[in-house]
Amino acid sequence: MFTGEEDVEAHALQKQGWSISAIARHLDRDRKTVRSYLAGKQVPGERRRSEPDPFDRFVPYLEQRFANDPHVWASALFDEVVALQFPLSYQSFTRGLRSRNLRPHCEACAGVSGRATIEILHPPGHEIQWDWDELPEAPWGGDGHLLVGSLPCSGKFRGQFCESEDQPHLIEGIDGVLHRLGGTAKRWRVDRMATVISPKTGRVQTSFQPVAKHYGVGVDPCPPRRGNRKGSVEKSIHYATQRFWRTMTATTMEDAQVQLDRFCEHIADKRPRPVAKLETIVGIEAAAVFLVDRSRKRPLVSDLAGLEPLAPLPTAPYPTTVQVTRKVGPSALVAFEGNAYSVPPGLLGADVSVRHRLGSPAIEIISASGARLAGHRRETPGMGRVMRETTHHAALEHQVLAAFTTDAPCNRKVNRPPTPEARNEAAKLLGLHHDDDIVVDLGEYQRLVESMADHAHGETA
Repeated sequence: MFTGEEDVEAHALQKQGWSISAIARHLDRDRKTVRSYLAGKQVPGERRRSEPDPFDRFVPYLEQRFANDPHVWASALFDEVVALQFPLSYQSFTRGLRSRNLRPHCEACAGVSGRATIEILHPPGHEIQWDWDELPEAPWGGDGHLLVGSLPCSGKFRGQFCESEDQPHLIEGIDGVLHRLGGTAKRWRVDRMATVISPKTGRVQTSFQPVAKHYGVGVDPCPPRRGNRKGSVEKSIHYATQRFWRTMTATTMEDAQVQLDRFCEHIADKRPRPVAKLETIVGIEAAAVFLVDRSRKRPLVSDLAGLEPLAPLPTAPYPTTVQVTRKVGPSALVAFEGNAYSVPPGLLGADVSVRHRLGSPAIEIISASGARLAGHRRETPGMGRVMRETTHHAALEHQVLAAFTTDAPCNRKVNRPPTPEARNEAAKLLGLHHDDDIVVDLGEYQRLVESMADHAHGETA
């Protein structure tokens, strides 16, 4: 039975022109097995054991032993389980330990500082290295996510800004970077990103295997905690961050992408490279002629990239669906990729989802409940265009006009001094009157004065 990695490898080699016999020898598999998987008659990982695995009965004991001593030798444990009637061989025992990741990780013993290093030779067109550049406090709000793809031989790199690091955005970013590079290498080397490599098994995710087969490449995961195994993309990320990101003037993600593309073409591609790189690609004699023709002592990144052979890309990107969340604006518009798309009126401030399937010329706007609100033709990102359907325009215009009034405006030049009621309230604030002593008019005031005089005269008598 093929593993997922073997299936991806076989399809990649077939697209590169390998014969069935050559692939079978490379994978150490039978030709009929290879032919069956390439024809789609078999799917990797579907075969199951017809009987229980005898190793499973010993897993609780082994977990307890590793909890007590993470560094106990496998041979010592094998002696113990044999005494407990373990029926398999030592090779099957160690394979069971590895496949189940029973030995716990010890960070103190996994350190890499101080070890010897050496430059890794990369044949031209053999490998693209991928990694995310996480950029805090992006000008457009939140964090920036820049996917970088680097060619180790020439040093050429390209990047694409994405809204998140989920798998659909990763696939969209990969396709965008590949088109900027002008093709794909035979293999992709990736970091231990969970969208590509399973954190538990270290193998290519089942959901990513069709992507690799679509582009006809093999996938090589980086060993854990071995960042310099993909030193080319690490250096490209460092260069792009310090040389471009720190001084970038864009305030939107679309403008940042335009500035990054311009920076890569006019600045990053003009970096000088060692002559040995050129000799690796075209040979010593041809390299000397190449430099003389261009009056240079050292080749540039663009020179090497032009000589690096890359495989052509598929006619369409891998069909995955990208989805982002947006709020409806005051004009019943939803912003997406630097353009605005209309929805029916009455949704001001509501959260909606914008869906776009790679390779499709359309987008969909979905409500929080899952109802389809609108569909539009997808415009070129960053163009600042407003796409408003005729029905949405008519409904919004009707709503706006219905809110208008035909009443005459108030007269702003009439004389309206404070009324007696207002003056009484003012007297209360000044403490000049009590509630029982409020004088409404002169007649009431006269009666109040006469009653007070009669009352005083009676007390004197």
